[in-house]
Parts: sequence; C-alpha cells; structure tokens
Amino acid sequence: MKSTLKKTTLLLTGILVGGKLFAQTPDSAHISTDYVKPFSDNNAFRTWSIGVDGGVLTTNTAFGSNRKQDFTSPNGNLGYGFYIKDQIIPALGIQADFLAGKLTGDHSQVLPSTGLALYESFSTKIHYSASLSANITLGNITWHQNKSAIQPYITIGAGTMNYTPVLTYADGTVSNFKTDNNGAINELFVPAGFGLKFDLAPGLNLDLGYQVNFVYSDNIDGYNFGSTNDKFSYAHAGLEFALGKRSKPQLATHNPVSSMRDEYLWENRHTRDQLQSEIDAQKAQNAQLQNELNTTNANLAKFTTDSDGDGVPDIFDKCPNTPVGTKVDGSGCPLPVAKPAETKVYVTEEDRRVVNEAVKNLEFDFGKATIREHSFASLDQLAQLLINKKFNLKLAGYTDNVGSVRANLKLSRDRAEAIKTYLVSKGADESLIHAEGYGKSNPIATNRTAAGRQQNRRVEFSLY
Repeated sequence: MKSTLKKTTLLLTGILVGGKLFAQTPDSAHISTDYVKPFSDNNAFRTWSIGVDGGVLTTNTAFGSNRKQDFTSPNGNLGYGFYIKDQIIPALGIQADFLAGKLTGDHSQVLPSTGLALYESFSTKIHYSASLSANITLGNITWHQNKSAIQPYITIGAGTMNYTPVLTYADGTVSNFKTDNNGAINELFVPAGFGLKFDLAPGLNLDLGYQVNFVYSDNIDGYNFGSTNDKFSYAHAGLEFALGKRSKPQLATHNPVSSMRDEYLWENRHTRDQLQSEIDAQKAQNAQLQNELNTTNANLAKFTTDSDGDGVPDIFDKCPNTPVGTKVDGSGCPLPVAKPAETKVYVTEEDRRVVNEAVKNLEFDFGKATIREHSFASLDQLAQLLINKKFNLKLAGYTDNVGSVRANLKLSRDRAEAIKTYLVSKGADESLIHAEGYGKSNPIATNRTAAGRQQNRRVEFSLY
C-alpha cells in the first residue's frame, strides 16, 4: 500500500511539473539539434572559423565632423579582408584580421597663414593591415529561445598596418608623402567595430559589420594638419565558415542555457515515462481481465439469445438477421418462396404514338426550363402510360450552339429534369425516369439557320 501510494505521488508530481513545463515550451517534444551535454569541453563544438568580406573604405567615420578632417571631401573605395577566429567561450572569440584596400579624398584644409588649400587630393594604398581582436558575441545566450538566428557582436583589438600616401598638389604635381622605403609607412592602429551575424545554414553565417580604425599617427592621408590622429572606417559584408565536423554545432552560436533546458526536459520526461509505463501495464492487465469477463458472459448468453426473433437461438441459427415474420426451418434459414410468374410488357405502336405526341407538343419558354401549358395534355398521357405499364423512360436534353458550353449544358439538363419533375408530379415512378443534359452536342440539323437551330433545341424520349 505504501509503495503504491509513493508511486502514485511521484507520478502526479511528474505529470504536474512536466505538464506545466511542456505547456510552456511547445517545442520541447524534440531535443534541440544543437544539443550538447552541459559542461562539455570545446571538443564538442566547432570553435575555429574563417571569414571573407568586402566593403567600403573611407576616412569618413561615425565619430566627429568631416569638416575637421585633413581632407574635407572623403571618398568611398573598395576594401577587402579575411580573418580567422578561435572561439574560446560562447561569448568570446580571438580573431586575427587582414585588411587591404584604398583611401582617397579631395580638398585639403585651408592653411591659416595663406588662406589657400595646399593639396587637391590624396590617395593612400593600404598594402595590408594585420590585427588581433577580441570578438564579443552578445545575443547567443537567452532563456527565451533555443537558438537565436541573429548574433550581435562587438570587436576591439590592436595591430599594425603598412600604407603608402600619395599627394596631389593644387598645381597638379604628384609626390609621395614619404621619400624613403618607396613611400611606405608602418604604423600601429586600434580597430573597433560592431555588427550582426545571421545564421544562413549550419556552419555558415552572413556577417554585416562596421569598423572604425584609429591610427597612431596623422599621416595616413599624407597631411599633418590639426592635433588629432587619423582614422578611417570599413563597412563590410561577408561570409563566415565554421571549420570542423558538420555534426558539431558552432560554439559562437551555441546557447548553453538551451542545453541545460534540454537536459532537464530529458531527465523529467524519462522519470515521467517510467512511471507512465507502470500505469499503462496495470491498465493493460485490467483490460485483459475485463475482456475475459466479457467473453464468459457472452458464452453464457449465446445459448438463449435469439437476435432476429425467428425462434432459433443464435448458436444454432445458420441464417442470422432474418427479417421479422419470415418463416424459417430448424436451422433458422428462410423457407423457399414460390416466385410469381413474370409478366412481360411490350412497347406497342400506340405507346410510341403517345411518346411521339408528347415530343411533338413539347414547348419551353425561350431560354428557360419552364414547360408551356400547351404541352401538359400530351405529357399527362405519357405519365399515365408510365404508370400503367411501368416503362423506363430516358430523357435527353439538347440545345443549339448559341451561348457558352456551360450555359447550354445547364439549360439542356434543367429542361430534361423539368419534364421528369412534371411526370413524377402526375404519379410516374421517379426511379424509372432518367434525365440527362448534353448541351449543344449531337445536332440533328444545321445551326446556321433559325429552322435548324429550332430542331436542335429538343428533348428526346426513349421508352424501354
């Protein structure tokens, strides 16, 4: 008794808790495809990834005014890059970036001493920039959903870059900013950015980002003007490819909270299923006992039961469900009944005359299925013939070719049905009258003349 009470209590507790949990999470019937046992090490994930991107390089940034830059009219130019990243934890990865491209701008700041602009434009080729950054993922850990399709992120790092500024003076003269080392400059810089990654497929992400690069000098445009260092931005779009086995989820997009939730659901469901299996086994045993009892009762009842009331118990009745009042033999089967002699009915010339008269006098209102009163007398005679001799009658309605196929088919069918309805209203057997409509098919005259179309608008009577 105590054991049963304990199991029942556990079952009720499991059903209440599990039912509430399953009601709150309708997708919990299926463990997440990104499920990884909680507290697993990084070997259970794909942690390495590579990315390629392309976008716009410009000295115009989201910080400060362009009017205060060395060149007041920045241009946008193509930039391209790639990176390799190692995800340390779901929220943090270390990323090595490479970036190259070109920066250009027009109209240098006016010199206060002369009131003139010294340079017409600049063009700086970024041979390479290499940096190491921390990539912080913000949107992959949530209590509200198994996995977010969008991961916001921010990056911050440091690196070195190599570039060559070329200046064009107001008079059109062109020269390198630096005369040695072929004009190339090496300088430190700090990249900082943010962006969004969209999960396109397992192991494939769309990367949309914006990065501002703070250079530790004022010479990336070849013009030392003002007291601030130069900076430039890189707005880009690219693809990120996760490396490793496809069966493993990406650590960067993994939600450890979801794995903990799946683990809890798994354990809860296992306990509930175990208790439910015991209840199901007991129900099956009870059902078996009930079936045995029903079988015993049925065996007792069959010796006296006479379902069809023919005086023979069902156990001996070889012809069950005999109609009430039927005379039966000792085995419950009906006694033979003599068949009445068949009476053959023939279609006479007079019968055909009645049919032909009904056809000849049959008229409808124009374009309608309304029978004109002139036709009633002949149809009454036909109805009496059908009543007297139990003939079968087939009605086939036809029209001319004026109007659409659908409209003609409907009109011909309606006219045949109208005749059938009239005959039945006069006492004819409805089951012996068959009405069909064939529209403008099977014309018996040309549809090119009014007389021919009149002949084609008909209802044929077939008596058999």
